[in-house]
Amino acid sequence: AARLALATAAPLSPYPDLSRTRPLDCRHGRVLLHVGVGAWHFVVWDPVTGEQHRLPEPGIPWLIYTAAVFCAVPGCDHLDCHGGPFRVVFLVTEDYTDLVKAAVYSSETGAWSTPVTMDAGCDVQHRRDAFAAGFYYKPYVQPRRGAVIGDEAYFTLRWGNPVVKYNWSKNHISLIDPPTKCVYNVGVKKKSVDKVALMVMEDSSLGFACVEGSSLHLWSRKVNAEGDAEWAWCRAIQLESIIPVANSDDKPFVVGSAEGVGVIFVSTGAGLFTIKLDSGLVKKVAESGVYFSVLPYMSFYTPDRGRFPSLAKLTHV
Repeated sequence: AARLALATAAPLSPYPDLSRTRPLDCRHGRVLLHVGVGAWHFVVWDPVTGEQHRLPEPGIPWLIYTAAVFCAVPGCDHLDCHGGPFRVVFLVTEDYTDLVKAAVYSSETGAWSTPVTMDAGCDVQHRRDAFAAGFYYKPYVQPRRGAVIGDEAYFTLRWGNPVVKYNWSKNHISLIDPPTKCVYNVGVKKKSVDKVALMVMEDSSLGFACVEGSSLHLWSRKVNAEGDAEWAWCRAIQLESIIPVANSDDKPFVVGSAEGVGVIFVSTGAGLFTIKLDSGLVKKVAESGVYFSVLPYMSFYTPDRGRFPSLAKLTHV
């Protein structure tokens, strides 16, 4: 029978000083790095081919930030996605002003868009909820992986997990309420559940996953008959019997998802686990540690015209 055999391995990063290199995202065969060697800059890196593109920051003084990289080829299926044009979305809480701002970079133009600011009125209710729960509120961008669907990139803010929607083609930011107030615990002082994951569902809708109690809950943002988008609860997965914990006080939490394959990453004191949503299969993939946002890299490369022939090969066993 034929099988694919590993012929080479990619390094963890093309930069040896990992203390000055932060991976922000990986999607469509690319990894986005924020590198502090010299002036802070971004590197879009293809671990399979080794190709690298360096780009400057967009000139927004950041306090905290997140970003996304994605293929910019119309109609691409992203199965063998290497070497083409790409875009990078950068979302920040601006230093000194605490404003949420965003910009998009195009490899085709080699330039960033004019940064856009989220309207201050967008998060009024979230400010009220935070104050009611005893929080000092700032619209901190969660430095975790987001989701990209069409012309829109989605990320979350701290304290309540409202979803920031950035339409990069229109250069516009808006805010979406989370699907459940349980992720905020309004009225419970100094407790907040900010371990959520955004994901692309099978029908290309926006998905939202978090743990409530001992269950993993999944929602999807659907368009109703009136053309308005609203959250629809999809399912709950009981974790007590399938995910081990270190002790009675140890609680599982969501730390990421693998796009396109229906996999959720859950962390406990016993380790890092994956859950396949279609089969319920659970697998331990790493020992216990501090996991905040898992960035699963997936890519497949078919050598073309003899280029990089050692990167993949077909063997017979």
